[in-house]
This record gives sequence, structure tokens and C-alpha cells, in this order.
Amino acid sequence: MARRAGGASRRGSRRRRAPRRTARPAGPDRGRLLEAARRFLAAIGETGLRRDMRKTPARVADAWNGEIVSGYRSDPGRILSRTIKAQDHDLVVVRDIPFTSVCVHHLLPFHGTAHVAYLPGDRLVGLSKITRAVDALSRRLQLQERLTRQVVEALAASLRPIGAACRVEAEHLCMSIRGARKTGTRVVTSAYAGRFRTSPALRSEFLRLTGARVR
Repeated sequence: MARRAGGASRRGSRRRRAPRRTARPAGPDRGRLLEAARRFLAAIGETGLRRDMRKTPARVADAWNGEIVSGYRSDPGRILSRTIKAQDHDLVVVRDIPFTSVCVHHLLPFHGTAHVAYLPGDRLVGLSKITRAVDALSRRLQLQERLTRQVVEALAASLRPIGAACRVEAEHLCMSIRGARKTGTRVVTSAYAGRFRTSPALRSEFLRLTGARVR
């Protein structure tokens, strides 16, 4: 009897664990960016523009912290979480979404447009939320291929659509101001999920609606 009472007491003392909350991303560290900018300028060795460079480290830190890589503080899942019930299941396309990102290889920008589509399942999301999700994912250190895939994955995870697609066209400064130095060269990437992967007709419609050449 004593053992049973002791076991019951131990079970009764256990507390239920509260559900884990998804923490907001911490984002860039402005102080470390400021110090890095100072070291970067010192490493370049420019001495004739000292007066003009007095506030440059602070400007650089503010630009990178508040704008260029501010996407680390945004969660595309949260952005896309506010949905409404879908009455129909017709194709939704948001095209020509301008974006600027930073290539992880040389820390130089690449910029262009993203075209996003999804075939709704049970839920719809506001069109502006799609553009904000693209911003959240692009304002980070990125690879274009990865960015394209992440947009599709964010839509698939948040909306559980019948299908999702993204096509990105961009010019990379690492190709235009260094290396090959081919100004105007554009890189095109695409990613698909669900019905878009299995239906050539649906892919063709998406490509046609977003201005791609379809044979």
C-alpha cells in the first residue's frame, strides 16, 4: 500500500509542460555590424575621405541591420498564418514582385522579380502577405535557388495548398561588377510543389501567366 501511495504521489506532482512557443528570430546585431564596418574601412586604407567617412560605419550598420538583412527578424510562417476559408480552388498568381537580396558568396546584391502562384486547398491568404513573405526571405544572405525553394515551402507549410510554384528572375552584381562582368545577364530559377510538379499543363499555365516563353 505504501508503494502505491508513493507512486500516486509522484505522478500527482508531475506538471504538464506548456506548449512551446516559436521564438521570434533575433536578427542582426547592430553593435557587431558597426564594429565590422569600422574594421572594413580601416582594411581598405582610404585616408583622403576621412571627413566624409566619419558617419559611414553607423550608416552601414543601420542599413544592414534595419533594411538589407532585416528579413532575419521576420517569420514567413507568421506572415502567411492569417488566412480565410477558400470558396473556390482556382489558380492564384502574384507576379512581378520586386526584391533585393544579398548573395552569400561575395556579399553583393542580386535583384529582380519573383512570380508566385498557388492552387488553393481549404485556405486563402491576402495577396499582400505573399509579397511580404518574399521580402522576409529575400532580405537575408541568400542563394537564388534557395530563395525560390523557400518561398514554395513557406506557402506549402502555411496554406497546405493543392500546389505551389515560384519563379525568380534576377541580376547578380557578382556577375556584373566582378568576375565575368556581364551586365544585364539574368538568372532564372523555379520551384514547384504538389500539383505543379505532376501537371505539365498547370506548369505551362503558370509560366504563361508570368511572362515566360512557353513552347
